[in-house]
Amino acid sequence: MSRVRKAVFPVAGLGTRFLPATKVIPKEMLPIVDVPQIQIGVQEALDAGIEEIVFITGRGKVSMVDHFDVAFEVESYLRDRGEEKLLAVVEEISQKARITSIRQKRPLGLGHAILCAQPAVGDEPFAVILSDDVIRSEEPAIGQLVRVFHAHGGGVVAGLRVEKHALSKYGVIDPSGEPPPAPGVTPLKGMVEKPKPEDAPSDIAIIGRYVLPPEIFPILERMKPDAKGEIQLTDGLRGLLEHTRLYAYEYEGKRFDAGDKLGFLEATVEFALEREDIGPAFRDYLRRLTDSW
Repeated sequence: MSRVRKAVFPVAGLGTRFLPATKVIPKEMLPIVDVPQIQIGVQEALDAGIEEIVFITGRGKVSMVDHFDVAFEVESYLRDRGEEKLLAVVEEISQKARITSIRQKRPLGLGHAILCAQPAVGDEPFAVILSDDVIRSEEPAIGQLVRVFHAHGGGVVAGLRVEKHALSKYGVIDPSGEPPPAPGVTPLKGMVEKPKPEDAPSDIAIIGRYVLPPEIFPILERMKPDAKGEIQLTDGLRGLLEHTRLYAYEYEGKRFDAGDKLGFLEATVEFALEREDIGPAFRDYLRRLTDSW
């Protein structure tokens, strides 16, 4: 079985939920404290052994790609002033990974964005990371899915148990009923996109981590757009089930929906509290703030 060496980041979205901030700033560049969301996702991939990052971008995303390039002026400025710690942080960003950028000229859905990655991915399995889903975990979340993929093959989606009333916001897995091949691994017979809570086939939602075989590409290529004119990954995964097994894995870690304002704030607070440089002072501030309320 081929090793998973590449991770696809669909980052062509407009980020309308964060307007006006995202009018000229890519939503993926909004920082959790001082680290852009996209950098958190890229670091997760690298920590999992991924070697190449494929950005599927859109108009106005140049600054995001530039973020991972050499910043000669900034580096020279810091070097001349002896700011060695900051210099190391900036230099590390540009040395993190091999970056490939492919333009998705029109926003035609997540399935289409992944199809755009085919020239860079080629005939090998690959990971997909949605950077809006920020996951804090001891073992990288995408690495956990890669481990399941290498053990069982097929394709793997990240599963998250959610409360029944929230199921209508997610794609939800439809278990096959077969015995789990390992703890937390559920064989699938299908999935349902944003079901009514009473109609949901399970309480396990699909969130933004996937490990997929290259067979997904011809399936996406043959698919007809939906009523919105988009090619949906969920439909592609249903088609993939006709050719191979598909599993959901309930990863270990805490997920923040940083594409939502409340989730973004929750991630910022919890990441800040973990920081050695600002965590203690920030914790004291929150205590004082709570007392004042």
